[in-house]
This record gives sequence, structure tokens and C-alpha cells, in this order.
Amino acid sequence: MNSLDKFDCAILAALQADATLSISGLSEKVGLSSTPCWKRVKRLEEEGFIESRVSIVNREKVGLPVTVFVSVKTPEHDEKWLARFAAAVIALPEVLEFHRMSGDVDYLLKVVTTDIAGYDRFYKKLIKTARLTGVSSAFSMEQIKSTTALPLELISHGTPA
Repeated sequence: MNSLDKFDCAILAALQADATLSISGLSEKVGLSSTPCWKRVKRLEEEGFIESRVSIVNREKVGLPVTVFVSVKTPEHDEKWLARFAAAVIALPEVLEFHRMSGDVDYLLKVVTTDIAGYDRFYKKLIKTARLTGVSSAFSMEQIKSTTALPLELISHGTPA
């Protein structure tokens, strides 16, 4: 369980929407004075609730319009193999997300690239990383929803549900 109260959740929600808020702007938004608000932000950072503050770059404007979901199957499932494979995949800059899955697929990657040729270059690097029994690619035709904001309204914050 978490140790978040309604003010913590309000702070997190506000920072998810705009990480550039000043402490005075944030404190006004959540209904706290500046010092208690600043102390809460520091505690949320120290306790790992806030992992980092970033700017979200428009991938199409910078020339990375293609998103591909890559399903990977492998005959290997030991920890040593996974450590090597994970290190190799993490080093591929095209990979935005890397998940170990349950079900028919062993791993799922979210990849961004410039175009089909860029994906082909990525694919050739990926298959050199380890022995794989299957790599299947699904190209995103249209991004309908994308958010980095967690649905904090789904969690209880210090009161019984």
C-alpha cells in the first residue's frame, strides 16, 4: 500500500500535468502554503514517488514518426540469458519500453524509428543480440491515446475506499 494523502495525490496530479510549475504555483493549485508544499515535493522525490521531471518531445516533429510494437519469443529463460539480453536491448536507443510478458509472447518492445528502413536496421541489430525463435512486428497506424499521467484518482489516499 502507499502512504499518500489527498495533498500528495494533488501534488502528483499537478506535476504530471505540468512539471514546470513553481512551488508557489503548485502550492496555490493544491491548497497548501509554499513551505509545506515544498517539503512534500522533496519527500515524494526522496521516497521515489517522483522518479524524474522530463519534457515530452514530439516524436513526429523530430523525425521519429514510426512506432512499432515488437513481440519476441525465445527458447531461453534462465537469469543469465535474460541479463545479457536485457543489457543488449536496453542499449538499443530505438527501444522506449521493454516488458517481460506472460502468455504466448516472452518480451514486448515499443520501438520508435524514422521509417521502414530504420526499423529494418533496428531489426537486424535486435536479432544479433541473442538466440530468438520469433520476432513479430506490429506497426502503429495511428496513436489514439498517449499519456504519461497515472490515474491517481483510482487509488485510496488515506481514507477507506
